[in-house]
Amino acid sequence: MRDAAINLRARPDQRDLIDQAAAVLGKNRSDFMLEAACERARAVVLDQVFFSLDAEKFKQFTEMLDAPAVPNADLNRLMGVQAPWAELAN
Repeated sequence: MRDAAINLRARPDQRDLIDQAAAVLGKNRSDFMLEAACERARAVVLDQVFFSLDAEKFKQFTEMLDAPAVPNADLNRLMGVQAPWAELAN
């Protein structure tokens, strides 16, 4: 159950655009806006990881990424963990 209020003001043309898009998807304004805001929030949070590597370290890093994964207990455990935001999508 949703019980936390989020209030905002919009221009009438913005509200109308949001309502039109929500109707296309068969959603109400609140559901549409909450879904759109959560999608954007996830993208922003996930994009906050930055690290810098010299050319050699970057080459090693990309080789590791391109190599096939070798199954192990830690990888199996990790793959079984649900993302923290997954429950918000329900």
